[in-house]
Amino acid sequence: MVPEGQSFVTSSPLQFIPWMSFSPGLGSPFPWLRELKSEERGLYLIHLLVSCANHVAAGSLENANIGLEQISHLASTDGDTMQRIAAYFNEALAYRMLKAWPGLYKALNSTKISLVSEEIHVQKLFFELCPFVKLAYVITNQAIVEAMEGEKMVHIIDFNCFEPAQWINLFQTFNARPEGPPHLRITGLHEQKEVLDHMARRLTEEAQKWDIPFQFNPVVCKLENLDLESLRIKTGEALAVSSVLQLHSLLVTDDEMHKWKVNSPSMSKTDRSHTVLPMSQRTLGEWLKKEPVHAYSPSSDLASPSPLSPLSLAPAPKMGSFLTALRALSPKLIVITEQESNNSGSTVMERVMEALNFYAALFDCLESTVSRAPLERKKVEKMLFGEEIKNIIACEGVERKERHEKLEKWILRLELAGFGRVPLSYHGMLQAGRLLQTNNYDGYKIKEENGCLVICWQERPLYSISAWRFRPYD
Repeated sequence: MVPEGQSFVTSSPLQFIPWMSFSPGLGSPFPWLRELKSEERGLYLIHLLVSCANHVAAGSLENANIGLEQISHLASTDGDTMQRIAAYFNEALAYRMLKAWPGLYKALNSTKISLVSEEIHVQKLFFELCPFVKLAYVITNQAIVEAMEGEKMVHIIDFNCFEPAQWINLFQTFNARPEGPPHLRITGLHEQKEVLDHMARRLTEEAQKWDIPFQFNPVVCKLENLDLESLRIKTGEALAVSSVLQLHSLLVTDDEMHKWKVNSPSMSKTDRSHTVLPMSQRTLGEWLKKEPVHAYSPSSDLASPSPLSPLSLAPAPKMGSFLTALRALSPKLIVITEQESNNSGSTVMERVMEALNFYAALFDCLESTVSRAPLERKKVEKMLFGEEIKNIIACEGVERKERHEKLEKWILRLELAGFGRVPLSYHGMLQAGRLLQTNNYDGYKIKEENGCLVICWQERPLYSISAWRFRPYD
């Protein structure tokens, strides 16, 4: 029997599976659950996750706790795509519940050690295992080369300067210019001095090898704390900016207009349906496509204006002031790579549903690209994807750093800030396609969208790349 507030599509094979109500602490009284076929188990986990998220959003902690236990019986970080993603969403929902008791949460997390070196390591693993960042580098470099044609002095600001491969490739391309390479200056931004020191050594060596007049300017700083006015832009320099998966960090706000409510007795029972959007991809995406999930959410904050609407922009004062300061530098080119997902919703259910679709595709492509056993893949899933999922679902206010927005919203933000779009060339798209083909990255696609490019897993867009320039006011 389906519990009150939930509906299942009649075509689902789950209609033949009784909806169990597990008792906390007793373990699973249905051992046959572990014998479910992968697809049936995946569908069941989707419904369990949505149901549990609704209970968490409503502040129904006892029911949420039962849901977490049910999911734990089927989820596994060593399992198939849905089992793995369920494990990390389960952890994120548990963290959100735990935050209802700040003292307990702080006590349990007070001895945890967060090493920046591990974060850098996992970013490099993501770069190596998946083609997304490689593609962003190739497309960014091609846009820079085209924009800087004929320029004798080029200054590049890299908002996340940790991987030498991007700029070594650019050195080679600049060296082949008929007019010879420009004088190149790179300002690299990173919060770790050791990373920038390594970048300086590697790039200086490579610049000498390719006979590039070169200067490296390190800035030890997080993007959110960067004072753009302090960057020294010399007269005669053509400025380019590279931002790969960084700019969304400036969308952070204190959310005073949408305060987080956990277990609030004033919550009304407002009906609102949420549907997992279909994705045309194999495994988990196919399940979502043929099994739309309808979930009842009792949280009244779902009636508030949602930034998921294509034409609405969530307030982001820090982003606005940053773009104004960036425009004042008169950049000839800005290339922005961002996650193609609307994870900036004001309510937890909005974010759960959107994140489930986005990370389902990421876990799917890892399942296809890398075998299940390697420790490297587990590190990427836990330390990168898992931490992002946890931040999206469990955190609020200034703690919620992962506020991704889709391309249509970035276009609106950049145009409102006074930037003009620069169409990415077909040559850049060809180079990206060649990279995929050469490295046998099956299932990945590059698509053009309004002069921008989106990187897809199967048909599901996962990352967007757009180029911009300084546009004088009329």
